[in-house]
Amino acid sequence: MRGRLLKSLLALTCFLFSACAVITVNVYFPEKAAKEAYKSLDDMLLKPGEKPAGESAPPAPAPPEPQGPQSRLLDRVPSLALVSEAWAADTDADADALAVELSSMPEVLKAYDEMSSRLPRLTALLNSGAIGISKQGLVVAPPTAKAKLAPQDESLLAAENQSRKTVVMSMAKAILKLQKQKESKEALNLVLGKAAATFAETKREAAQPGWWMQLPNDRWVQK
Repeated sequence: MRGRLLKSLLALTCFLFSACAVITVNVYFPEKAAKEAYKSLDDMLLKPGEKPAGESAPPAPAPPEPQGPQSRLLDRVPSLALVSEAWAADTDADADALAVELSSMPEVLKAYDEMSSRLPRLTALLNSGAIGISKQGLVVAPPTAKAKLAPQDESLLAAENQSRKTVVMSMAKAILKLQKQKESKEALNLVLGKAAATFAETKREAAQPGWWMQLPNDRWVQK
């Protein structure tokens, strides 16, 4: 009798762990909302040239009124089916919620400050064909590049890519937070790849004619 009870408890424990694993693995990724949030951040925070000393960071956009879709999102119990339906139905409000969340993160504001200061040189390198946009949304020398980058430009690319990775990681964290999901390593890894792919798509769409970019199938093309 005692052995049967132990087996039942063990089976119940395994079931509960499995259920938790399913919830973690099935985090919903709001692709359209994430894409719009990336665009909003670029429009609001990515400006060429360094900011004058002492100038404060741009104010974060005001959050939607409590009675709007955002409050429903923040108060919602983290059920996969309900979250998926709500995000799909309220793309504009969800994009705003993500943009507000990201623009409230000091690391994101710092990343955009640094990216803005690099923008003139980065644009010149992209125009010359010396660098292109990878399928992860990073800036790298494409196979078509005819000349090796100068050491100072290599350092610039490394710093730029670190800033871009910060923005992508922050997007993954914001999505988990707004869905009231635990920020576990497993959940972050699941969302991170999709956040990077969406970031890259945003950068490809914003690319100027003549820029080199890598498609998801690894092929490099000129826009």
